[in-house]
Amino acid sequence: MLIREATEKDWPSIWPFFRTIVTAGETFTYPTDLEEDRAQGWWLLEEPNRTVVAVDDTGAVLGTAKMNRNHMGNGSHISSASYMVAPEHSGKGVGRALCEHTLDWAREAGYRAMQFNAVVETNTNAVKLYRSLGFEIIGTLPEGFRHPEHGYVGLHIMHKSL
Repeated sequence: MLIREATEKDWPSIWPFFRTIVTAGETFTYPTDLEEDRAQGWWLLEEPNRTVVAVDDTGAVLGTAKMNRNHMGNGSHISSASYMVAPEHSGKGVGRALCEHTLDWAREAGYRAMQFNAVVETNTNAVKLYRSLGFEIIGTLPEGFRHPEHGYVGLHIMHKSL
């Protein structure tokens, strides 16, 4: 697996699984009817932020991550990131590789921490992964997410010092 900068040429490979994940409404706070052009603008970030793709040896996109500062101004020393893995590649280490990549990027860019603002508590695979990489749940917004199957569930705020 290779992780490289994403380009607009990667979007046609990202969009199908992006749309599937967002439409399911189980893990992201994006509108479930998010239109493609808006999604692309939200995901493919410009410098100093960054978007990457994980590709296999044939160049097929397995997953993607975007990384950015979490806040502006006096809070701009905290980074954040988001990840999407094509469902058919879930459980194969793509998410872990992307998360480790974003942590390395944040350290190299001089950020002091990484914070995730909205990790759905029922997304147990993500919570387990983040905890295994040293993130802690520093708070939970009760009923902060309306899950299509579980109803109102909490949104974790997760943090890792760098």
